[in-house]
Amino acid sequence: MTIKAFLTRPVPALALIGCAVTATAVLMLAGLPVGGVRAASKATTETMSTGWDRPAAERYLDDREIYWQGWEHAKKDHGTMCVSCHTQATYGLARPLLRRDLNEHGPSVAEQAMLASIDKRVSMWNQMAPFYSDATSGAGKEVESRNAESVLNAMILSSYDQLQGHLSATTRTAFDNAWALQSTSGPTAGAWVWQNFHYTPWESPESEYHGAALMAVAVGRAPDNYRNDPKIAANLSALTSYLNSHYEAQPLLNKVVALWASKWFPGAMTGTERARLLDDLYARQRAEGGWSLADLGTWKRVDNTPLVTRPDGYATGIVVLVLEETSAADPQLKVRAGKPISMGIAWLKANQDKTTGAWPAWSLNKDRDPSSNTGKFMSDAATSYAVLALDEKR
Repeated sequence: MTIKAFLTRPVPALALIGCAVTATAVLMLAGLPVGGVRAASKATTETMSTGWDRPAAERYLDDREIYWQGWEHAKKDHGTMCVSCHTQATYGLARPLLRRDLNEHGPSVAEQAMLASIDKRVSMWNQMAPFYSDATSGAGKEVESRNAESVLNAMILSSYDQLQGHLSATTRTAFDNAWALQSTSGPTAGAWVWQNFHYTPWESPESEYHGAALMAVAVGRAPDNYRNDPKIAANLSALTSYLNSHYEAQPLLNKVVALWASKWFPGAMTGTERARLLDDLYARQRAEGGWSLADLGTWKRVDNTPLVTRPDGYATGIVVLVLEETSAADPQLKVRAGKPISMGIAWLKANQDKTTGAWPAWSLNKDRDPSSNTGKFMSDAATSYAVLALDEKR
């Protein structure tokens, strides 16, 4: 059964987003797993065999998705919710893999609520209000949030379709919505005017490039050979040109995502740029095996507090993931990347919080309490990227 078919079957919990959240809460209060039923010894078995705890990571990500769905700031029109770059978008990349690896029979209730919201917004695209309005959030925020949402919708839905091996009609519509908003002129030609609240790395000026590179990754990974569809050839040409022409000005974090995109679109960066980036990444790997997000850009917090410079799950997860994916089809790169990847994997396995299931990461913007709900946003992304990097069947 496809995700689309699963979500459109007559299940009362999907009638309203609030019902799905309530159903999830009931399961949690009852002490039952939100995903498929698993044996009691599953967590111990997983940890012993893989060196990290998949069920714990799954619980953390589902709990955070539940929090996001219930947070007042995330609620939008027609009973839908905001697609956040840090919590929901990364959850949409990692959660399907966990479900597959844990042999669960269909999406968890938290996933169902997320996918139902995205499906509704994509299907009713022209009737949906942007996440932010110019009147309340400032000039340009309607265009920015609309553009960013279109890319994130396509990215999440494409991620789910990969496991199905077929691109659904809803996902094609999501891609169409995004292509229709792709800039055709000016400094953002080939990219999307991105949401900017001056919150690095996803809602700041450099996020425009980050989002465009992620869109290229989503297209590259999409099933049914979508990237070779003649209908989007001009769009992809413009996107690749943008990534290449704006590459040098980017922080290392964005260059890592460009490297990921270059697996499918070699024109996104030159061979010299690729070699220089890899040298930079290898040089910045810490002795204990991880990477620090503080080393992947020139960041400054708005409250003038010092950045946390320790290795973190977000930087380590995304770097290891990209090195794994780009070296898989490149024997020469694979040889040199082998040791950094192994060291990075060892760091990730050693630094999962076995109690919460999460990986650590800290805000680039403010000195946030990492135990607070907003303080966990970076750990949400870190945990998802750590899962992606550690997944052996990806």
